[in-house]
Amino acid sequence: MSSHVQLDEPSADEPIQRRHLIKFLIPSLIGVLLFLVPFQVGDTINIGMGLMADGLQTLLGAALPAIATVVLCFSVVATLYAKLVNPAWAKSGVLNEMFHVGPVWLGMRILGALFALMTFFQVGPEFVTASFTGGVMLNDLAPVLLTFFFFAALLLPFLVEFGFMEFIGSLVRKPFRVIFNLPGRSAIDATASWMGSGTVGVLITTQQYEQGYYNGREASVIASNFSVVSIAFALLVTSFVDINHLFVQFYFTVVVSGLIAAVIVPRLPPLSRKANDYYEPVGCQISEKPTAKIGLLRYSLLQATRRAAGAPGPRELAKLALLNVMDIFLALLPLVFAIGTVALILAEFTPLFTWLSYPMVPVLELLRIPEAEAAAPATLVGFADMFLPAVLATNIESELTRFVIACLSLTQLIYMSEIGALLLKSKIPIKLWELAAIFLLRTAITLPIIAFMAHAFFF
Repeated sequence: MSSHVQLDEPSADEPIQRRHLIKFLIPSLIGVLLFLVPFQVGDTINIGMGLMADGLQTLLGAALPAIATVVLCFSVVATLYAKLVNPAWAKSGVLNEMFHVGPVWLGMRILGALFALMTFFQVGPEFVTASFTGGVMLNDLAPVLLTFFFFAALLLPFLVEFGFMEFIGSLVRKPFRVIFNLPGRSAIDATASWMGSGTVGVLITTQQYEQGYYNGREASVIASNFSVVSIAFALLVTSFVDINHLFVQFYFTVVVSGLIAAVIVPRLPPLSRKANDYYEPVGCQISEKPTAKIGLLRYSLLQATRRAAGAPGPRELAKLALLNVMDIFLALLPLVFAIGTVALILAEFTPLFTWLSYPMVPVLELLRIPEAEAAAPATLVGFADMFLPAVLATNIESELTRFVIACLSLTQLIYMSEIGALLLKSKIPIKLWELAAIFLLRTAITLPIIAFMAHAFFF
């Protein structure tokens, strides 16, 4: 894994070495351009890494579902081989963690591969192979995840290994401590999610936790409150529910309600009860002491150049990137596929979400949301997949109701087909029931804010 930051504080007379400054600036600038700077491309807004992923998606096109199926099957074969034969390469280190998994995770990998094979070859029960269950996962989500995660895992070291996290973290640590009770470096997670993708935010958070820069409480809070879906996805949702003309009002509402939730939710259980323990194998690798004797900018630069000085070399970086890609393709993708397909089956073929949403009808009526009965399932179905509320909202006449559902689906954040699966697979100490509780809390907090803003300012 990465090299760790020094824990002794910089002194006022410590020089900023030029070669370390260059080693910090150039890779960090590449990382910022790839992950944090939005570009206008035609009608859409995207980031550099997103453009590369889109390019690869266009290049591979129709082959991506087949590639996803092969990857999922290979994951099962490699895991079974590692468990049964126990070869030397799987006896220790990262590969041991990747392939020596418990029976539940092995079951998930097998289930993911089975779902993919059934959907690809269109054999088996219709509830698995239908275009709106397995089809959504294999033909819509898997190609995006394969290309997006490939570049995210490959290029993430530019953002996190060369001092940029330390630089920004030191600059904004006071406001982030006061407002969110979080380290300043979490500002980067939030920005990466905002501009790029919520899953990229979770990947950064997971790595930072496993390297000792966040404790368990901080990692849980950041991943479940700052992994906002990207502007690009927000545009996709607004066009899908036909409120493109309201995009500015829509995104403003999402930002306001999301920030209020990010202040409140971490101060309530289950997140407020999380222990401030660091990941045991590495311990605490961060120091946030007062910087009275050094100017803030100089202190931030010293922290950044110290990290850059100990950054991995090209060979180590390549190994790190390759292991990142393998971990995502062979360990995460099967999990996302299995959980996502099951969630979609429950949403589309059972009345589960309709039953669960009965208590939401009077709440929506109280908030003066038209077509409350039709809208109620869409308020909770986002727990399964972030796109499902938009799918359900297309049948609703009222523009105000579609606006509220679309905003809510983006502020709930916890959806099992992607973020939820990522978190359960990570080392971050967060359980399934806690994810459900956070989802409901975020719904309870953001829904009245969204409804108020819709009524007061836009409709």
